[in-house]
Amino acid sequence: MADQPLTSRGAATYQRILDVATQEFAQHGIAGARIERIVSAARTNKAQLYTYFGNKEKLFDAIFFASLERITNVVPIDADDLADWAVRLYDEYLRRPDLIRLATWARLERRPVGHLVENHDHYDDRKLRAVAEAQAAGRVRQGDPFDVMAMVIAMSMAWSPVSNVYAATAQESPDLHEQRRALLHDCVRRAVAVD
Repeated sequence: MADQPLTSRGAATYQRILDVATQEFAQHGIAGARIERIVSAARTNKAQLYTYFGNKEKLFDAIFFASLERITNVVPIDADDLADWAVRLYDEYLRRPDLIRLATWARLERRPVGHLVENHDHYDDRKLRAVAEAQAAGRVRQGDPFDVMAMVIAMSMAWSPVSNVYAATAQESPDLHEQRRALLHDCVRRAVAVD
């Protein structure tokens, strides 16, 4: 991927491409996304998009890896309160359902098994260390730290766009979200509690 543009106009175009492409990939996946729709909605042209990103696959990568960074940075883990972390993840999925949809498309179209990204340590290492430290201190139940983390994340996604039962939206009643948050918090707390 080329360096980001230096001019304010170029930076604005670059950001419009990212914003539009995020929605395009979230809705249609990698194979279904169309560069023509992206450049039209972003008010730019293919040459500019390719200058910034190289090709459609690299554009998806830029968006997908940024979404992984976002979820890691916006919702940092607190291994001493994994129940609260699960609730904060739930809230972020409500704010940004595209984050889950992008990961789902990556799973469907790129990596159906195993880790979702090759460089998973970059995203997981700090979280796994935190869980392992909480386990060593007797605050979190024993088990593979990755499996504990994965279970908490899965519970937080119970009402996300990947649910096979029901996908929640931010437009639903605040009371309903509070009920779900309370249930999620209690279930995660009980699941990770030391016996």
